[in-house]
Amino acid sequence: MTADMIAPEWMHTPITAAQYDSWSPEQCRGIEIVDGMVVVSPSASKRHNRLARFLANALDAAASPEWNADTDVDVRLQEVPLTNRRPDVVVYRADTIDITPTRPEHVLLVVEVVSPGSETTDRIVKMEQYAKAGISFYWRVEQTANGVPLVYTYVLDPAAGLYRDGDVFTDIVKTAVPFPLEISLSSI
Repeated sequence: MTADMIAPEWMHTPITAAQYDSWSPEQCRGIEIVDGMVVVSPSASKRHNRLARFLANALDAAASPEWNADTDVDVRLQEVPLTNRRPDVVVYRADTIDITPTRPEHVLLVVEVVSPGSETTDRIVKMEQYAKAGISFYWRVEQTANGVPLVYTYVLDPAAGLYRDGDVFTDIVKTAVPFPLEISLSSI
């Protein structure tokens, strides 16, 4: 084994919040930190990225001026051990746009678009982490063979610290929470 084949130190040593915060945006792109360990995320498909952007744009347009919806936002779920997740879409308080890191108390809704290889993480692990962090709404988007995604919505039960099932949408998402929204998924 050559030195080129050995994983860099940061891939097998726990990362602290201070270390992560000292990294450049380029170093943080394409990774999440889970229990202090770097998890490299492969590039998503164009369909995945388009769906996430479409949902972010629709959520941003429907939200009141107090909320922004964006893609590619780190959310710091816990400091020790460090856990940063990068949901596909984050709806966060507009007045926190310049605050880094984004914290759960800044976030209203997270959306994860499930891809091959992320099924268990998006359906179980992240859902539990977001609920534990107190994020009020979670949407999971499943891509289907016919091209029209299914959107599963969940609402936090703060007393239990877990999400309760909300509505499931295909073709048209029409909901009043977290704010009134109606979008056609077949137009993607």
